[in-house]
Amino acid sequence: MSGHEERTSGATALLRTLHGSGVDVCFANPGTSEMHFVAALDGVPGMRAVLALFEGVATGAADGYARMAGRPAATLLHLGPGLGNGLANLHNARRAHTPVVAVVGDHALTHAPLDAPLQSDIAAIAGSVSGWVRHSASTADVGADAVAAAHRGQVATLVLPADVSWGSGGRVAPPAAVADRPVADPGTLRAAADALASGEPAVLLIGGDATRADGLAAANRVAAATGARLLAETFPARLERGAGVAPVGRLAYLGDAARHQIGAARHVVLVGTRSPVAFFGYPGKDGDLVPDGRTVHAVVDGTGAATAALEELADLLAPGTTAATAAAARPDMPTGELTVASASAVVGALLPEGAIVVDEAITSGLGLPDATAGAPRHDWLTLTGGAIGYGLPAATGAAVACPDRPVWCLQADGSAMYTISALWTHAREGLDVTTVVYHNSAYAILRMELAAVGATGGPVAAGLFDLGRPELDFTAIARGMGVPAVRATTADELADALRRAAAEPGPHLVEAMVPALV
Repeated sequence: MSGHEERTSGATALLRTLHGSGVDVCFANPGTSEMHFVAALDGVPGMRAVLALFEGVATGAADGYARMAGRPAATLLHLGPGLGNGLANLHNARRAHTPVVAVVGDHALTHAPLDAPLQSDIAAIAGSVSGWVRHSASTADVGADAVAAAHRGQVATLVLPADVSWGSGGRVAPPAAVADRPVADPGTLRAAADALASGEPAVLLIGGDATRADGLAAANRVAAATGARLLAETFPARLERGAGVAPVGRLAYLGDAARHQIGAARHVVLVGTRSPVAFFGYPGKDGDLVPDGRTVHAVVDGTGAATAALEELADLLAPGTTAATAAAARPDMPTGELTVASASAVVGALLPEGAIVVDEAITSGLGLPDATAGAPRHDWLTLTGGAIGYGLPAATGAAVACPDRPVWCLQADGSAMYTISALWTHAREGLDVTTVVYHNSAYAILRMELAAVGATGGPVAAGLFDLGRPELDFTAIARGMGVPAVRATTADELADALRRAAAEPGPHLVEAMVPALV
């Protein structure tokens, strides 16, 4: 800084530090303790502030933004309760290894001993989802530390007391140093290569940055040369796919189906992911999806340089080869009745080139992977941590990160209601997000899980999965928040609505009336 340190208010110093380290978007739902931070935003014109009406929208938007931008966004939350409201989507970010800087306001240091009504143990709340937590008594250098911590693939939570924010003497820290991703140990890599080349049945399970085009190409080469079964983790943070990209199937959500995919494999090689387990425990079933007696080779985890590891494996096992890629293909455009299958075919037939698909369709999205496999090249973001209410917020962040790309949010009706206020932010920011709400008036996934756990329910249990009393009207909800919306009851109407949305700038919502799959 030209031979001198810049000193200013704590809030201004923190904002300038964040901006200087590449964090230029803050998704905010502030309160009284954050007012000086809010006021300081006008003095940092490069920092975009995006208002969310619920903290879970702010945190989910930061997740979606970082997955697409490749760098952290910030969130601004109000005390412990505000952080608590945002935890579900911070949980998803944690599971995706997404870099997020969560700034949480706190009572002034002089006020905290009074145990005011909003006083809480913010560090304890943050600790459940954060890899780095700091309660700041001074802003000197702490912003850069938070950004560096987030870049390690985690949520970094900075607790900012109000008087630290409004106090003078804050120091703008130099840009954060971003550490390289951990690389594979050579011995571990060699052991994995030997296992894949052994001739024994093997599964190559990939995640992290390996689900981008270069990683997929290397994994495809390895699988083709060795006969290993190639799978991506069930819910990858960001999956590049479509025509011209090496294809990959995903490990099934249902435990029995996943066990069948792993089958008789003697070796399970993990690159960019962890050893697979079932989402839940079920009576009489082992939650570990890798059977006893198999050898698991963990090459690098989700925070590591997975693509680089796969490229090394490909050079060892398949030198001089090239990857097979998905051919361009579209489903025939369906007509007539709107079903889960026909709705998926419409999406596959119309998905635009370069689209970002945010998938929280749950049971209504069952046919989407096959229907879109040969669509023009696109990105697919998934519900990594299983905490619902992710789709609409993540689409918000993805659209802010990539304003030149269309975002399609494929959203189940039940989970949409968790964070439906994200539609207001779509309208306020003029985001190019087309949301398809699959309206089946049910928590259909829970109907399936009731049977899967062996429970027998009656009318009271059935009522807890029924969203039809009263019937939700997503068209009216969207219009009430400034988003143009239509209802589609046939495949033809869904196709017409998506074509109109693609032709008009800004957000749109299509309420697709589909029968419940379960």
